[in-house]
Amino acid sequence: KAFSLAKSVSTGDSKSFFVRQTNKKILE
Repeated sequence: KAFSLAKSVSTGDSKSFFVRQTNKKILE
């Protein structure tokens, strides 16, 4: 998960990362 976060931030895709995290929490 940490790697995914770092990758998202480095690519400027942090917004999509947070969206995925939110969706994951909803599914859980």
